[in-house]
Amino acid sequence: MGRGGVPKDREDGPDRKCIATGDVQPKHGLVRFVLGPDDQVVPDILGKLPGRGIYVAADRATIELAVQKNLFSRAAKRPVKVPEGLADEVEKQLARRVVDLISLQRKAGKAVAGYEKVKGWLQMEEAEVLVQAVDGSGRGKSKLSTPHYGHYIGWLTADELGLAFGRQTVIHGALASGGLTQRVVEEAGRLKGVRVIEAGKGQSKG
Repeated sequence: MGRGGVPKDREDGPDRKCIATGDVQPKHGLVRFVLGPDDQVVPDILGKLPGRGIYVAADRATIELAVQKNLFSRAAKRPVKVPEGLADEVEKQLARRVVDLISLQRKAGKAVAGYEKVKGWLQMEEAEVLVQAVDGSGRGKSKLSTPHYGHYIGWLTADELGLAFGRQTVIHGALASGGLTQRVVEEAGRLKGVRVIEAGKGQSKG
């Protein structure tokens, strides 16, 4: 049992502690790192690499703080090598993970792309998640609203969404409930924490 009688083991696995903030939270809000054979810090986005995990909150500033304060070595209790641009690499791998998951949902018939199809799913309450490209037209995006009690993902690029849907670029997408949708939401949440979004680009209204 955790604090306050809350079970520590959940469906997504036990809670873990961030080495930088000291906060304890479910693993889907953290990034796992392991040490490679040469004692180099390696992001383990899928959580499957062998070795003792070192956890940092899925937040760019927190990852950079862990690097600056040499907290990976402290957690490992020995000197380790931290590659340059570690937060950038985490962002890159998380973006690829979200793209892959959306692609799997598309192949399972649980994701659609294109303004009209997305609009139709929203009207029929088929959509649980509205996904829109961060670099899409703000005016166009504002015409679609996040599903009631649903989720919004607005920090993938049109090119990334294009990869997910097998097209060159995509501005509007939607995910139905079930399957891997909850995992998409969780992984997109981690990506949002480490991704730098340019001013003027962000969530649509609704």
